[in-house]
Amino acid sequence: MVKEVIHDPIFLSGKSEAATKDDLQVAKDLLDTLVANKDGCVGMAANMIGVHKRIIVFDNEGAYMTMFNPEIIKKSGMYDAEEGCLSLVGGPRKCKRYQAIKVRWQTAEFQTRIKTFIGWPAQIIQHEIDHCNGILI
Repeated sequence: MVKEVIHDPIFLSGKSEAATKDDLQVAKDLLDTLVANKDGCVGMAANMIGVHKRIIVFDNEGAYMTMFNPEIIKKSGMYDAEEGCLSLVGGPRKCKRYQAIKVRWQTAEFQTRIKTFIGWPAQIIQHEIDHCNGILI
């Protein structure tokens, strides 16, 4: 179900808790909300729909991907970026990102995966993990 996008910076600054199998519907709602906003958004974290759980969804080069409890375990190639955010009013903001990141996460079946992401998908994942950690650009 498409949910309302949260814009309250105080709520968005709260850290998210680990996701469990009880949060599968949250992930579905999050993906539905991302798809409904695809013209202006390439990724979302669960706190953007009012749920403090470590779940992100994003456009991974044309295919939507969901990650439960993602964490960056290695990063390289820092660069300056500018990003916008569906939850934040105003234009793009400056931030630091990494060209390559190694991420550990769980699938919807709660199987652990590890993969290196490079370029645009890596930037999106970093932005959404920041959301999980209560970090706003």
